[in-house]
Amino acid sequence: MEYRKFGKTDLHVSEIGFGAWAIGGAAKVGDIAIGWGDADDTTSKKAIYAALDAGINFFDTADFYGLGHSEKLLGEALKDNKQVIIATKVGHRSIDEKIVLDYSKEYIINACEESLERLRRDTIDYYQLHSARLQHLQEGGCIEAMELLKEQGKIRYWGLSLNTFHPQAEADYLIDNKAGDAFQLVFNLINQRALDTIEKAAATGYGIIARMPLQFGLLTGKFSSQTAFAKDDHRSFRLTPEIIQMATELLEEKVLPVGKKEGLNLTQLALSYMLSFSQISTIIPGIRTEEQVHQNTFGLKQLSDSDRNFLQHLSTQWEPVVQLMEAQG
Repeated sequence: MEYRKFGKTDLHVSEIGFGAWAIGGAAKVGDIAIGWGDADDTTSKKAIYAALDAGINFFDTADFYGLGHSEKLLGEALKDNKQVIIATKVGHRSIDEKIVLDYSKEYIINACEESLERLRRDTIDYYQLHSARLQHLQEGGCIEAMELLKEQGKIRYWGLSLNTFHPQAEADYLIDNKAGDAFQLVFNLINQRALDTIEKAAATGYGIIARMPLQFGLLTGKFSSQTAFAKDDHRSFRLTPEIIQMATELLEEKVLPVGKKEGLNLTQLALSYMLSFSQISTIIPGIRTEEQVHQNTFGLKQLSDSDRNFLQHLSTQWEPVVQLMEAQG
């Protein structure tokens, strides 16, 4: 495992991190699935321990993942390990079976205490506003809360988990106001809209966490248009047969030949492509089993410049797929 500096902070994070959304289990808010289906806690803990053995030191979760269950599991598994770096998020709530966004100063401060308790830690290494939008940042309460928590020693660093499809405005606001320490954003072979934001943010000293490196599993090559997801898996409404079919055709025609040339399977190619961007501090595939730890950390390599450039320029051909994804929410 290789490690990279996390922006201007004193943290050094593993190039591959542990995305802990899925281990939160099959949570729902009302009729809306907010998880990845059932997850077995014993299996999840084995995955966490396997990740440590593989050199992973960065674990990313949120208080909304499993409505606190993901944080609780990480707290149980990592409570005595002071070497790991834990990032979590705040801002999404379940109130009366409805998803509510709350970036008020009071709520963030109280939610941080609850996260610390579940994580069994005195300090959160990196605390993130969970997809706060420009209006929330401009209102100022959420930034005041983060700065206060940092001053109090409850968090070491803070930042923003950016919008999936249009990350620029919020990132620019924090950069222009010299606020926060890092960003989490979506970047993968399919959705490359954040590339300009990555370059600008990294150039000004922000750490970069790249999430959804396998685009909900599309970049593992395991799906077909007949793939069906359980109703308690959020992909049941996000990955439609049309999206899967369009993505599969482009992968087979354009991407898989590159993988064959590089001696990489699709997962390895997708992750290696992201690691070819030095501005990215860490990438966080979702992990729930020991096998997935191996799949996401084994056989990665430096791509040739020509292959990397070819994959980057495919972004225009992926745009119709990204537009369909955006329409699904």
